[in-house]
Amino acid sequence: MAYHPPTALPPELLDDAEMQRALTEHDFGTVFRLARSRAGISYSRIAAECDIKPERVGTLARGTGRITTFDKVVMIADALRVPGHMVGLAPRPWENGLSVDTHSREIGTTVRRRTVLAAAASTGLAVALPALHQPPNLNHIGPGDVAQLRARTARLRRLDNILGGGDTYRVYLSEYQHTKGRLRTASTTPDTRRSLLSLLAEQAQQAGWAAFDGGRPAEAGSLYEESMTAAHEARDSDLLGNAYAFLAYQTADRDQAAEMAARSCAAITDSAPATVRALLYERMAWACAVADRPADTERALSAAHTALDEQQHGEQQPDWSAWVDRTELDIMTGRCWTELLRPLRAVPVLTQALARYDNAHARDKALYLSWLADAYLTAGEIEEAAAVTGRALALSTGVASVRPRQRLTPVLAQLGRHRDVPAVRHLLESATA
Repeated sequence: MAYHPPTALPPELLDDAEMQRALTEHDFGTVFRLARSRAGISYSRIAAECDIKPERVGTLARGTGRITTFDKVVMIADALRVPGHMVGLAPRPWENGLSVDTHSREIGTTVRRRTVLAAAASTGLAVALPALHQPPNLNHIGPGDVAQLRARTARLRRLDNILGGGDTYRVYLSEYQHTKGRLRTASTTPDTRRSLLSLLAEQAQQAGWAAFDGGRPAEAGSLYEESMTAAHEARDSDLLGNAYAFLAYQTADRDQAAEMAARSCAAITDSAPATVRALLYERMAWACAVADRPADTERALSAAHTALDEQQHGEQQPDWSAWVDRTELDIMTGRCWTELLRPLRAVPVLTQALARYDNAHARDKALYLSWLADAYLTAGEIEEAAAVTGRALALSTGVASVRPRQRLTPVLAQLGRHRDVPAVRHLLESATA
């Protein structure tokens, strides 16, 4: 007998205009509120069926926080029996008369992941996202095949704009492993092999970044090392420099991180595109700021700004560095000055840059807001720090990344020393609810 969850929404509620709007916008707080007020479905039942803490359901219904991971969207759709098209998903199995138990292991992560990625494609989260199945294994790989694989990698990279590494790591790792297998088995010309090795280095870095973001630092380090080997064999100095920069970013020893960042900048050649140069110099600036080297930080930031100033109209930029722009560089500048305890420099640049930064990039904006909160704390502006921290917490809720919470935990600890301030007390109570 097909399982019918006690939280299934009645047809008349699914036809309601307010419910349809909430589902389209993934405003599940409103969905939960309407389910209780109009269908008598309690928050505790919703929590049990959707595998969400009861207090979290209530918080969402009051308008605080968002559901942003697609695994959770799938689970909610199944628990509330919301047809897939209403939330941007492929048709759910139960729509075709098949049983779906949202708590069953029979569906499994792989099937949910396939639905998640299909949803990402249909809702535009990744432009023209390809199907989850791998490209065909070819006995011979030519330049056109490498170009198609590189374009696929670029499309998949768009997932990182919205999802955290906990959601994307397996996808990126699979792409890397597929390319690695083609290098072992397919015949290529020497030039094509070098191009394929460059792609392998790029994919290893993307998978490493997702591993780092998802709380897998050991896997990230291994992938960066493998990327370095592939880039060296491909004679791709840009990706070699980026591999060093990635390693520097997650290295705990501050002096060692600064040394690695210097090696990444040493790999820059005259032919390096503007965004590659800017990216490597801004990561050098960060490593120097963490190592408390203000003069070196300022020089690296200046070099990054110069790189963007020198960008020629129509100059081709690799997809993996094309995201570096003035806003990103301003945010890095503010982060560096925050680390160097220069809040009078940090606050204006971070405030202006974050005003231009889209909330849709929830993970990254939450992270960047944490540095703004830090800067306010250093300046003694406790109420402002509490307000910014609250914004960061709301954005980071539900994001499959460990980094926002890692950044915000010490900020909350510092704010805890000012519990007598009403804004701080309210924030701390909300954060632990």
